[in-house]
Amino acid sequence: MTNADTDHLRPWASLDPAEQTRLREAYAADPFCLTGTCSLEAKTAHFTAWLVERGVAFTPEDLHPSRAR
Repeated sequence: MTNADTDHLRPWASLDPAEQTRLREAYAADPFCLTGTCSLEAKTAHFTAWLVERGVAFTPEDLHPSRAR
């Protein structure tokens, strides 16, 4: 995915905590989101793609925002 593809997306870090929680809960409740894997990389990729469909950009740095500072 290029920057041009993601320019219209809202960064995950810009969402307020309540919206992040709502998205996490919606993802967990979506039967499509049962990845069948323990791989953190696969789960992160799946969550990232799911969020793109909802207009949100998620990056690996969003997993540990305190480390990105």
